[in-house]
Amino acid sequence: MKYSYVSHLSCSKTSKKYDVNTVQNLSDEGSPLLVEYDLESLRKEWKKSDLIGRENNLWRYHELLPVKDEQNVVSMGEGMTPIIEMPAIGKDMGIENLYMKDEGIIPTGTFKARGAAVGISKAKELGVKELAMPTNGNAGASWSLFAARAGISSTIVMPIDAPEITRNECAVSGANLYLVNGLISDAGKIVGEAVKEHDLYDVSTLKEPYRIEGKKTMGLEIAEQFHWEIPDVILYPTGGGVGLIGIYKALKELQALGWIKADKMPRLVAVQSAGCAPIVKAWEEGKKESEFWDASETIAFGINVPKALGDFLVLDAVYETEGCAVSIRDEDVIEEQKLLSQKEGTFVCPEGAAAFYAARQLRQNNWIKEGEKVVVLNTGAGIKYPDTVNVEVPVLEKNDSIQPANDSAGGKL
Repeated sequence: MKYSYVSHLSCSKTSKKYDVNTVQNLSDEGSPLLVEYDLESLRKEWKKSDLIGRENNLWRYHELLPVKDEQNVVSMGEGMTPIIEMPAIGKDMGIENLYMKDEGIIPTGTFKARGAAVGISKAKELGVKELAMPTNGNAGASWSLFAARAGISSTIVMPIDAPEITRNECAVSGANLYLVNGLISDAGKIVGEAVKEHDLYDVSTLKEPYRIEGKKTMGLEIAEQFHWEIPDVILYPTGGGVGLIGIYKALKELQALGWIKADKMPRLVAVQSAGCAPIVKAWEEGKKESEFWDASETIAFGINVPKALGDFLVLDAVYETEGCAVSIRDEDVIEEQKLLSQKEGTFVCPEGAAAFYAARQLRQNNWIKEGEKVVVLNTGAGIKYPDTVNVEVPVLEKNDSIQPANDSAGGKL
């Protein structure tokens, strides 16, 4: 068997074919390119049993990934994150079959490592020497660290108020790091000019084809972890929306392979912040593309994307699966993050907390039905966002005593 069954790239709007063996960015029409595979041959030659004994990382699905030569794989063991039952918070919500896919334990602490691993591996295979990207923080951290591992130089531009810890990750990797007094859209304009002027490889969200392929492995894993019986609902915090696009792509490919039922698809939920909800607004209005969201602001920094290049792909996935789009207020994000920590011992990122609150909201209005199996994506570790939690803790003198937890006046939120 071949290591990869990658075939070609295709324009997401016109289906025009492009060469997968040369560096590509957007199509001639300015639309994202999607990776296509020889699914007919794969269906005949690749079986579920072939996964037995493989390493528990995303490269276990290498036949359905774009890197042709295993020698070009750049990996830190990313993927196969756990599916965790959430009985206490599920009972609180009235969702008896609630699960979390926890991306917080992946290398670099967020799901962005998936896109970086596959994107950097393919960049290495194509001979890329230097890349550039705008970021809200976590993607830049992941791409700069994986690029360092691959021996590829990186230039990263992020908003000045991006989380300091992600700024540090970029800097310590040796990236050529800049801060901009503005939003990720402003960073994107600066990167666009630098790409033209210095002939850098633009790895902005959906401006290269391979980040989706890394993100889609979340969908492949969910299917395998549920023994190829897919859940009823998947909720995903949506900024650029690459993960949601990828999960949908993965499940469609598994249907084509005959690995999951062709007549069932989970209802996909795009979760955004009330302070930046262009996808939600477009969905509520029945539109196929979103409008730029002015003056966006949210504590869930990873989903603060005023206008996603692939918004039409996100909306297609939501419409095609009979899903929906939901916006969440920052105060509800903070409260849900606290409840998850106290009831389940899981310190999720703000974006993950938003997705959990969306599940709560959708169960309250009976969009999520009794008995349905629901999976929430926690896209990163809460410890990467120290500023979202404020606590006052009493300071003891050396001879002071303390009280048991049930009686204590110790530090609490």
